[in-house]
Amino acid sequence: MAGVKKNARRHRAWLVFEDESGVSERPAVRRTWAPRGHTPVLTHAFNWKHLSVATALAFRWDGRRSRLYFQTRPGSYSGVSLLPVMRALRRHFRGAPVILIWDRLPAHRSRALGAYLLQQRPWLSLEWLPGYAPELNPVEYVWGNLKGQELANLCAADLGETGRAVRTGRARIRRQPQLPFAFLKHAGLSF
Repeated sequence: MAGVKKNARRHRAWLVFEDESGVSERPAVRRTWAPRGHTPVLTHAFNWKHLSVATALAFRWDGRRSRLYFQTRPGSYSGVSLLPVMRALRRHFRGAPVILIWDRLPAHRSRALGAYLLQQRPWLSLEWLPGYAPELNPVEYVWGNLKGQELANLCAADLGETGRAVRTGRARIRRQPQLPFAFLKHAGLSF
């Protein structure tokens, strides 16, 4: 990552970590409390419907600011369905230089996405995380934080309720500007 940081400083580029995750109507079971003698019970429908969330965690080249972007969709992400995520990143950064850092998910290496990324060379460069090293991606800690708070023990009636909980968590993380830097530090990275 030292070379990536040096490149970011040289080109005054944003470092953007991107990842996708799924959340479903089934609750993320976490430890909770209950009055003595009353075991807590989670009542939920056994639906397998899920919502996919693409998250980009961006850090300015000098480490002074961070940004957090979420995009949700029903079902799973594929190379083609990641195109709107990449287009949204382009709009958010308005042509500023970006170094995109992500894992080697097959969708990230698809032909459609690869062709699009080649066209974006003037503002976007790509770096790959090592294989089987999710702990190096600070976005993984965003998921853990979100699933440990807003989604913890949530027995959602439908995907809309799950989506609202994700948006609430996103807003909470955005209101706490120290959190993205804590996620970066927990991944063993710093500025």
